[in-house]
Amino acid sequence: MDDRLKKQLDFSLEIDKEKNVFRQTHLSGHGRNENDAEHAWHMAIMAYLLREYSNEEIDIAKAMMMCLIHDIVEIDAGDTYAYDEEGLSTQKAREDAAKKRIYSLLPEDQKEELISLFDEFEEYKSAESKFAHAMDNLQPLILNNSNDGSDWKEHGVSAETVYKRQSMTRLGSEKLFEVTDRIIRENIHNGNLKE
Repeated sequence: MDDRLKKQLDFSLEIDKEKNVFRQTHLSGHGRNENDAEHAWHMAIMAYLLREYSNEEIDIAKAMMMCLIHDIVEIDAGDTYAYDEEGLSTQKAREDAAKKRIYSLLPEDQKEELISLFDEFEEYKSAESKFAHAMDNLQPLILNNSNDGSDWKEHGVSAETVYKRQSMTRLGSEKLFEVTDRIIRENIHNGNLKE
């Protein structure tokens, strides 16, 4: 086997570990905690299905790849709960170190390509990154809503905190933010989110 193929297969095996990174979000039907790979897959499919609601024209393949790779760094960095202020304060440093190690398993050209895509996602500037972030916000929101807001209740999350995170959805899709806003208001009304 040549060196390039070996590196590609080594990386492919390494990212299998993403299936063992569990998130705070539970599967619908009050199921077990979702893992990062399931989250990424779900986001990518949603991006494809909901692309017509993007505020701007997007390269859907690029947006889907952002969805698929954005949490690979959590193999090393671990999942940071969206409403954990302490964890969020160290997230970038942990993810930067993980990005360097994990993507360095690839051949140089693919390493640079995926790091560039990851960085573009993190910068939140391109149309694709804004839409991929909208999926990153919407996907756990619809799961949590399907479970009667149980993850918010368990962590005592406030509506203000959820709105702060979810307000970024409107950068990728005004239409999907309308849906988000309705879901948040319903969960406030039902007592699942503290006011």
